[in-house]
Amino acid sequence: MASISLRNVVKKYGKGKQELQVIHGVSAEIADREFIVIVGPSGCGKSTLLRMVAGLEEISGGEIDIGGRVVNKLEPAERDIAMVFQNYALYPHMSVFDNMAYGLKIRKLPVAEIKARVDKAAGILELSHLLDRKPRQLSGGQRQRVAMGRAIVRQPQVFLFDEPLSNLDAKLRAQTRLEIQKLHRELGITSLFVTHDQVEAMTLAQRMIVMNAGRMEQFGTPEEVYHRPATTFVASFIGSPPMNLLKDAPGGRSGAITGIRPEHLDVGDSGWEVRTETVELLGAERLIYGRVGAEQIIVRIEEHQPSPAPDQVIRVRPREDRLHWFDGRTGQRIAA
Repeated sequence: MASISLRNVVKKYGKGKQELQVIHGVSAEIADREFIVIVGPSGCGKSTLLRMVAGLEEISGGEIDIGGRVVNKLEPAERDIAMVFQNYALYPHMSVFDNMAYGLKIRKLPVAEIKARVDKAAGILELSHLLDRKPRQLSGGQRQRVAMGRAIVRQPQVFLFDEPLSNLDAKLRAQTRLEIQKLHRELGITSLFVTHDQVEAMTLAQRMIVMNAGRMEQFGTPEEVYHRPATTFVASFIGSPPMNLLKDAPGGRSGAITGIRPEHLDVGDSGWEVRTETVELLGAERLIYGRVGAEQIIVRIEEHQPSPAPDQVIRVRPREDRLHWFDGRTGQRIAA
């Protein structure tokens, strides 16, 4: 097991006028056995950061420390990590057992130990009855479990997951998330998990790194990130639907952006005047899309509450203890 320390990590491509910096001084201390999710939109640098930890991308500046050892100059095989990719990268001509055992055979481990490790991993992942099958005989979810099993048998210090669930349908993604949570509880191996899916981030992370344009916007627990976003980017990216961000909210602070989550607006007889545009039905809840003046706003209501008609004017009252303020120029959170 191992902690991970990222110290002012930088990544640049090219030189001189052609130089492009894609990671801007990321620093984070990750404790032994923690499950950390790196989340952000496409192109934000999250996979590049993970690949630098793995040794698949060269570090342009800063240090990466795994288990008390600076690994900047070490090859991937020397870092004692195991990586699970988006594509399962299984050998089609090999059985499940042989796919999981392949890396151990290359390392020339004793046959009995290889079998014991594979059998243990297969038991954890409920693959024991599939060990003789070829990848083409497996579902997408089963193939992903085989890829995870191949990582488990390595018994590494650190697991690295690069969007491993993105090829699965919604039901399988939810099921595999539960399996990954169970896996971490059983093995307790320090893990970095990259995703662009905020639901995955919120449900899997013990703490999460929110990335934007190569910068770490916030590092905290899902609760901290959701309830106290550090910037307008985090506020708008984390949450479905996102936080309402109003430049000219009634009664707002001068020069500040007012933030309020859709579930923290109560429909009643007083409060902000909202002209509704449409209502979205989502089973047990409904989302009212409307406008406060010229700005769009979303209000979440329960299914038993009456839905307003399009172009109807309603009143919504923000819960005072749930209001957020952000600097209108920098987007940084302003203390209450």
